[in-house]
Amino acid sequence: MSKTIIYSKEAPAPIGPYSQAVKVGNTLYVSGQIPLDAESGELLNANITEETHAVMKNLEAVLRAAGYGFSDVVKCSIFIRDMDQFGTINEAYAQYFQTDPPARETVEVSRLPRDVNVEISCVAVK
Repeated sequence: MSKTIIYSKEAPAPIGPYSQAVKVGNTLYVSGQIPLDAESGELLNANITEETHAVMKNLEAVLRAAGYGFSDVVKCSIFIRDMDQFGTINEAYAQYFQTDPPARETVEVSRLPRDVNVEISCVAVK
């Protein structure tokens, strides 16, 4: 089975040796996104709500570049620096999955790239 590398100019360019997403068959594996503005490269981190929405918009851009949407997402992984922010992150995240939300785990970690507070990856299937 062949793989296709997915790239969107509407999402931040990778900051390491990885692809924004890889499509294998009808499954799309989207790398973790952080709250970077794709145009300026600046962090969007005034508060955890802004960070979460920025991450979700970056995920959406990569999904769209591959012809997918949030309704195709079957699994998300959320990495956060402070589990006390879980509720606020969850409120913002939930706006993107109004019906039939995907499977998910949320893990508190000690540090994330660029010292952000949240990173989310996902898997989507058509």
